[in-house]
Amino acid sequence: MFSKLGEVEERFIDLEREMMQPEIAADPKRYRSTAKQAAELRPLVTTYREYKQIEAELMEYQELIQGDDEELKSLAQEELPDLQVKKEVLVDKLRHLLLPKDPNDEKNVVLEIRAGTGGDEAALFAADLFRMYSRYADQRRWKVEILSQNMIGVGGFKEIIALVQGQGVYSQLKFESGVHRVQRVPSTESQGRIHTSAVTVAILPEVDDVELEINPSDLRIDVYRASGPGGQSVNTTDSAVRITHVPTGLVVSCQDEKSQHKNKAKGMQILKARLFDLKQQEQHDQISADRRQQVGSGDRSERIRTYNFPQGRITDHRIGLTLHKLEQVMAGDLDEIISALITFYQAEALKAGQG
Repeated sequence: MFSKLGEVEERFIDLEREMMQPEIAADPKRYRSTAKQAAELRPLVTTYREYKQIEAELMEYQELIQGDDEELKSLAQEELPDLQVKKEVLVDKLRHLLLPKDPNDEKNVVLEIRAGTGGDEAALFAADLFRMYSRYADQRRWKVEILSQNMIGVGGFKEIIALVQGQGVYSQLKFESGVHRVQRVPSTESQGRIHTSAVTVAILPEVDDVELEINPSDLRIDVYRASGPGGQSVNTTDSAVRITHVPTGLVVSCQDEKSQHKNKAKGMQILKARLFDLKQQEQHDQISADRRQQVGSGDRSERIRTYNFPQGRITDHRIGLTLHKLEQVMAGDLDEIISALITFYQAEALKAGQG
């Protein structure tokens, strides 16, 4: 670890020198690129330098303890335990900073929420989850744009897909993929019985054209007339678009916009995100065929969380976290859960790296 840290520090020094060279300073593009690389390494280098300072002080105190001056020896023995603790904290911090960064962490995401088992109640909970994520996004000043929605008459969603844009969106939401289970008494339930329903959430990193090239001949694009809840026509022109990616069989439909062009553009956004996700899943399956599920893969077949309304309780089953603040969570207060998940999966990644 420390030889790698030495290499990182040398690279950081080189980058700082480069930024001071007139030819780089005069070229905005090169200067921005160099400054960005330096900024990414700075937290690691700063922490490493703190560690080296503590290590030097520890050696100095060890020498004093072995010396003849009783007063200095006593002072060194008092200071030593605090320095050891600081050193351990810095080593732990360095291990975390050295963890490989997820290349998708800074990306926007395509958020897909689908009603599962539970009929209307599942569709209503899908709408509740969309509101929860939208409020969380508002708190973080992210922008939420609906790409596609399939509403039902009671105010729920069979499916809703949205683009969430902002700083570090994927890094915060990537562990939300999976089956979310709700336990509550539906408003239509006269006997007061608790029903259990399920909703599936998928968090897909937004993809640009450079990362994923789609052959136009692999696409079949159909246009049709948009319809509203219950099947009634809401448009007199064929503006709705259905895009089929023939090699994979993936199908995306978009009808929210009045313009066929806009529906096609939104549909392509969703399709790219799904194809990229499929590609990542295939790579992941190859890499970890002989070992347990890798950190952050977000297996959507598993129940990840239960929302129990009668008891005001929310439980994340992956990390065994239970909070009695369901109302606040549904209002967008997701920080405690998301922080706990990030910490857990970082610890798992550290363990995997040390194994």
